[in-house]
Amino acid sequence: MFEQTFKNIDDILYKDSGADSELDYIGQTSWILFLRYLDALEVSKADEAELKGEEYQYILVPEYRWKNWAMPKNAAGELDHHIALTGPDLVQFVDGKLFPYLAKFKQTADNAQTIEYKIGEIFSELKNKIQSGYNLREILEYADELPFSTSKDKHELSHLYESKIKNMGNAGRNGGQYYTPRPLIRAMIKVIDPKIGETVYDGAAGSCGFLCESYEYMLDQLEQSDNKTTDNIKTLQSSTFYGKEKKNLAYVIGIMNMILHGIEAPNLIHTNTLGESIRDIQEKNRYNVILANPPFGGKERKEVQQNFDIKTGETAFLFMQHFIKSLKTGGRAAIVIKNTVLSNTDNASVALRKLILEGSQLHTILDMPSGTFLGAGVKTVVLFFQKGEPTKKIWYYQLDPGRNMGKTNPLNDKDMAEFVELQKTMPETEKSWNIKVADIDEATMDLSVKNPNLPEEAPLRSPEEILTKMVKLDEETGALLESIKGLL
Repeated sequence: MFEQTFKNIDDILYKDSGADSELDYIGQTSWILFLRYLDALEVSKADEAELKGEEYQYILVPEYRWKNWAMPKNAAGELDHHIALTGPDLVQFVDGKLFPYLAKFKQTADNAQTIEYKIGEIFSELKNKIQSGYNLREILEYADELPFSTSKDKHELSHLYESKIKNMGNAGRNGGQYYTPRPLIRAMIKVIDPKIGETVYDGAAGSCGFLCESYEYMLDQLEQSDNKTTDNIKTLQSSTFYGKEKKNLAYVIGIMNMILHGIEAPNLIHTNTLGESIRDIQEKNRYNVILANPPFGGKERKEVQQNFDIKTGETAFLFMQHFIKSLKTGGRAAIVIKNTVLSNTDNASVALRKLILEGSQLHTILDMPSGTFLGAGVKTVVLFFQKGEPTKKIWYYQLDPGRNMGKTNPLNDKDMAEFVELQKTMPETEKSWNIKVADIDEATMDLSVKNPNLPEEAPLRSPEEILTKMVKLDEETGALLESIKGLL
């Protein structure tokens, strides 16, 4: 039923002249879903307070609560068409009153970690793009059918929401920045193995896939142990996952994604991570675990580059410096980055490799196949490192799923299973090998993926050999043609 509801909403958005793409579909679905969720949350908290003989203080005043503007119902529990806004009246209310009211929470909230602040942040950044009030009325009715009352409901909704994010990522270049294949994320998390009490950070959060999957992993670990206490659940909820995101839409999607996964007030900050000088990062700003897929190919302005010791316009290289500085000593990281970071000979690339090798134990490099990231058009690697001791040895693993990767053949969890298992012991196989840092050229610090265990290819023939062979083949072809003519 949930899946059909999402499809119906998409069909209506497709018809509306204000929504032009998958990015618009998920953006518009997100603000409506958020308000539907907020209503369910407030009703639940009001019921809990009533059972305790207390009175719940609603976040929203009556006029702006879901049941009053979106879905006013009659005594039979059906939409009251006599008072329900629709058509131009509904759009005028949403644009002129609802969004401005909600946006003000950003100024009045106590701090950035409250749900009030998140409300203000979301509705300061998003705009209603649904131009037809009749279309919006239909969407509100479909959204009202979605239940948020149980963890099972939220779990199913989170999977559907993830599939929308995936579709957006597959839709083209602009959407790719929001979606990292979940099988890759899950494999990275298994290797890093975050524990309760540790903090997990993503400074390029996008749709918060790394934070959401980490939450699922850590919650699962908690449920399989004897430590599933109220305090530990609260720790997971409020003081474990942290993120930063620059883009407006990605921020909203990330907030909604975390909420659907069960984190009520996500610690996601809407800011340009690279606008912060790494020299200002103190111990209190550092994290135990960093998992990220920073944007690559971007170019940062000169003033932003001044925040970093290694000056470069390449966004991903700046993010790497930020992540290294943001990691606690002994902390663990897994970062997706384009493979040219291992071999480029420019000063910034060489300096970045030295920074990683000298200040961290870069123990694993995972080489991903082409086509892992749809629309990105680049080959990527994942760097796994622990901050503190310098690197002495690196284990490489070259992922080969045995098929061409693409939209119809995406990465799956089985593809990643061997890597996760072998990483525990780091053996030499046809797909994996070890190198010693002492054997690397100090001048270039070249860490290119060069598998020494693959069967040697036949050596290339010299031009003279090729020409001689061509002449011989021409002679044989001429003789064959002559013999055919003789038979005619």
